[in-house]
Amino acid sequence: MLSKKLIIPAMASLAIMSSCSQGNNKPTPADFDYTADRFADIEVLRYQVPGFEELTPQQRIFIYYLTEAAIAGRDMLWDQNGKYNLAIRDLIEGVYTNYKGDRNDSDFKALETYLKQIEFANGIHHHYSMDKFKPGFSQEWLASQAAALPEGTVTDIELLMPVIFDPTVMPKRVNQAEGQDLILTSANNLYDGVNQAEVEAYYNALKDTTDLTPVSWGLNARVVKENGKVAEQIYKVGGLYSPALERIVENLEKALPYAENDAQKDIVTKLITYFRSGDLKDFDTYSIAWAEDTKSRIDFINGFIEDYGDPLGMTGAYESIVNFKNNEASHRTEIIADNAAWFEGNSPVDPRFRKDEVKGVSAKVITAAILAGDAYPATPIGINLPNSNWIRAAHGSKSVTLENITEAYDQASHGNGFNEEFVIDQETADLMDKYLFITDNLHTDLHECLGHASGRLLPGVDPGALKAHGSTLEEARADLFALYYLADPKLIELGLLDNPEAYKAEYYKYILNGLMTQLTRVEPGKDIEEAHMRNRQLISKWVFEKGQPDNVIELVKRDGKTYIKINDYTKMRELIGQLLAEVQRIKSEGDYAAGAKLVETYAVKVDPELHKEVLDRYAKLDIAPYRGFVNPVYTPVTDKDGNITDVTITYGEDYLPQVLRYSRDYRTLPAYATGK
Repeated sequence: MLSKKLIIPAMASLAIMSSCSQGNNKPTPADFDYTADRFADIEVLRYQVPGFEELTPQQRIFIYYLTEAAIAGRDMLWDQNGKYNLAIRDLIEGVYTNYKGDRNDSDFKALETYLKQIEFANGIHHHYSMDKFKPGFSQEWLASQAAALPEGTVTDIELLMPVIFDPTVMPKRVNQAEGQDLILTSANNLYDGVNQAEVEAYYNALKDTTDLTPVSWGLNARVVKENGKVAEQIYKVGGLYSPALERIVENLEKALPYAENDAQKDIVTKLITYFRSGDLKDFDTYSIAWAEDTKSRIDFINGFIEDYGDPLGMTGAYESIVNFKNNEASHRTEIIADNAAWFEGNSPVDPRFRKDEVKGVSAKVITAAILAGDAYPATPIGINLPNSNWIRAAHGSKSVTLENITEAYDQASHGNGFNEEFVIDQETADLMDKYLFITDNLHTDLHECLGHASGRLLPGVDPGALKAHGSTLEEARADLFALYYLADPKLIELGLLDNPEAYKAEYYKYILNGLMTQLTRVEPGKDIEEAHMRNRQLISKWVFEKGQPDNVIELVKRDGKTYIKINDYTKMRELIGQLLAEVQRIKSEGDYAAGAKLVETYAVKVDPELHKEVLDRYAKLDIAPYRGFVNPVYTPVTDKDGNITDVTITYGEDYLPQVLRYSRDYRTLPAYATGK
């Protein structure tokens, strides 16, 4: 399975200074407090849900039960991310809430930061770098605090201590290092007692290369050894994670009477069937119904979807987003979707790798109502699903842009000094001020709606042929498609842009980010490992290198600082088209060797001198490299008999109170859900 989720680039929101229509409910900085918390390398924001009050009571109640179902799966992600995560969460939350000493004490403040970090990452490893957090308090101090906890709060302290403190124990949640056993060297809880060769052999034996409608093998399973043989533990009611899935199903059933139409009821019913059976054919049946429903105002995803947390790119992390359509802003995405056949037919890739017929491509701008699982607190800004290649080809796909999320990023970034520090000149900064918000959103629209939906595999090619590099190359393919068409006159013709120079704002930001500013997310001396970051550096370094004979992109030194200067935007677009053609060929043919070479050559290694310079310059700005969100709070309104009649929304909950409430009110799994 290849992931189809667009994560906002490290600096994407930081250079945005313009506005974009959000309808009548667009907030302004004076109306809304966007910042909820700041700690370590993270800033937590709030987002608004404009238009919620204008929905009908029936729609609001439907959203409420969907949000309850979404949050109910939280513990599953924690356990997927690491087998000791839930027990460690119990321990750290227990110490934090029961602490009787001075809360300004340095050890306690360090514990508070550690708690915020693991809550943000849904576990003890950083959500982006995948490295294990280093506590700022001592093992002795934590042991003394644990001993004072009420009896039964936490057990197995001796077992947990090395997991928390020893840097050699479970150091990395997902390892992507070439040449290593990616399962044995990854600390996630998707596999137990098996190695990479055994897992690959197991699934290769299950796959039928003649099957034109294959299921997404491994999507909802933990792979283990049972009686000496490789086996799957299936996520389902009555199987692994049953208590969490039972609570999700309970809330989906409560949502059913409030569905907007029969198609929506059918989707919810099919999802319930899948959660009960664990049968991936049932998941495909649900996915087809979901993809074909383009009429409902309210939409949601819930389940095991994206595979970034699996080093082999197979198992889906639990995730849910509940949303409703932003009718006004969706006008631009509908234009893009309506012209999908033109974009596919004019793509610079070999005609053999294009789709003969573009089916069912739909796109909309949405207002996120809740973020949960792998989408909380850090969230994507765009999603394109289903991930199954044959479903996309036969039944279409749905693309969404979360514009109330990009709006929150935008509003929280005003006046942070990023442009002044990193953009080469005022002319470029002015262009970005004027056009980056709309071109950034168009990039997301094109990436999700058309980029992931474009192209086709040749007959007999395994969708998983690119293995560990699949996610990076798929994100690169979608980004290249979006970048190539941002500069096309067709966008002017369609009325999506009003200036043929506007695309340069996104081109400049993308190269600046890919070559330089995203390095703020990488620790000195380390490689790039996260798929989206690898994708952006791959594109930027390849275009930079191939453009050297014509000086397309230049690194300019000024007063000891490095700046990006793009000398030939037209030639840069040509190079983007050439790389798009090659990446599509690699995917269509399943050319693992060529894909691996491309990733290892351009996407992984970091220039240490440039890296140090970027870190030093960025540190002066005091901008958090990572951002995420707290959710709004939905409260049911009931009549005198206790029947729900409506739902209200509020935004005042802070970060730690929210995650502690989630741990208290939505706990579904034991501390060791899959054993110690």
